[in-house]
Amino acid sequence: MGSGWSSEEERQPLLGPGLGPAPGAAWRSREAAAALPAAVPSPGRVYGRRWLVLLLFSLLGFAQGLVWNTWGPIQNSARQAYGFSSWDIALLVLWGPIGFLPCFAFMWLLDKRGLRITVLLTSFLMVLGTGLRCIPVSDLMLKRRLIHGGQLLNGLAGPTVMNAAPFLSTTWFSADERATATAIASMLSYLGGACAFLVGPLVVPAPNGTAPLLASENSRAHIKDLIETVLYAEFGGVCLLFSATLAYFPPRPPLPPSVAAASQRLSYRRSFCRLLSNLRFLMIALAYAIPLGVFAGWSGVLDLILTPVHVSQVDAGWIGFWSIVGGCVVGIAMARFADFIRGMLKLILLLLFSGATLSSTWFTLTCLNSITHLPLTTVTLYASCILLGVFLNSSIPIFFELFVETVYPVPEGITCGVVTFLSNMFMGVLLFFLTFYHTELSWFNWCLPGSCLLSLLLILCFRESYDRLYLDVVVSV
Repeated sequence: MGSGWSSEEERQPLLGPGLGPAPGAAWRSREAAAALPAAVPSPGRVYGRRWLVLLLFSLLGFAQGLVWNTWGPIQNSARQAYGFSSWDIALLVLWGPIGFLPCFAFMWLLDKRGLRITVLLTSFLMVLGTGLRCIPVSDLMLKRRLIHGGQLLNGLAGPTVMNAAPFLSTTWFSADERATATAIASMLSYLGGACAFLVGPLVVPAPNGTAPLLASENSRAHIKDLIETVLYAEFGGVCLLFSATLAYFPPRPPLPPSVAAASQRLSYRRSFCRLLSNLRFLMIALAYAIPLGVFAGWSGVLDLILTPVHVSQVDAGWIGFWSIVGGCVVGIAMARFADFIRGMLKLILLLLFSGATLSSTWFTLTCLNSITHLPLTTVTLYASCILLGVFLNSSIPIFFELFVETVYPVPEGITCGVVTFLSNMFMGVLLFFLTFYHTELSWFNWCLPGSCLLSLLLILCFRESYDRLYLDVVVSV
């Protein structure tokens, strides 16, 4: 059933007879798997080139995040250089979640054609997108349209760089390295978005609104030249990555690193039926999508939220930067811990979301210091915001691993594609709503602790299972 949705080559076992689990073992329950012979030898072959594959994929995610967040940190300069309106700036950010609308097509491609074809298409879209922004035209209206088109093409690369990390880690890494590889591959995209807060403002100066008219015209031309320098540099970096992936990015290793990597998976159609009928998956998917979507929308307007408490746009940018960087570091450290101490994903998420709930409540009450009388200082705002970002961002790779374990043998790309699609839809709706209703944002602060508390309750009620890990640890012994 469902064989027409995927090729025979993709569905055949990666191991020959006697080198992996018995046919159909991937679909057996724990009780059935326990009855398998204990003498099944483990594939267990890993290759040093896996780190090169991980590096190329992670750099591609880093570049996609960097290109996506090009305009937010330099929006005032972009307004003067290209005549962008507030709606234009918001739309340039919205192209990211809009790019997730064809997410299911990329999941189908990953499931049917494999990792290499999907990554090459993704990097090619990024080449087209960054190249489109560099076309030299004097008409500002046409230039703005080209920039919007380029951002849309880069947004279409988002589903792969954000969804394929667990697929890559399962395909190339052993069971005791998977969570770490997933964390590195998934976190670098966020790190690229954070580095845009440094690259843009360091290269492109803010406009001087008090300068005379002639000086203002010269300043506008100078700012435009510097912005185009950034665009050309990003285009060059993406072209280099595309060339590297074209030259060497194998779809899979000669021998799989684990039993789970060698076993068959459900077809595209059966995978969706399994996901939509699995109440535990829907529970944990909402626990991921709601708070991460709210936090992404909240981060996008952080400078507006902090304006009433007299925090500058520069300080708001630094808060966003350090919260993402801290989340990446802690996320990779937590994933490494999960690799050493297996079966602890739920406990890790409970700890992270307990911290997120407390820090978001601290931030919200601090902003209401006229009522709560809590000290409102730069230190408290920095600490509460950065802690919130660290707790939430570091939960992403842990969630990804738990999703895959919960619904195995559903392919990793399909599983993570569904949850990231939900998260981006939450973020897109919030950003669209805030575009029209941005005069009063104090209510938005309460959405953060509310969503974190809801997620904490869902995780607490969630019954975890580790079917993929069980297959690797028990069946391969």
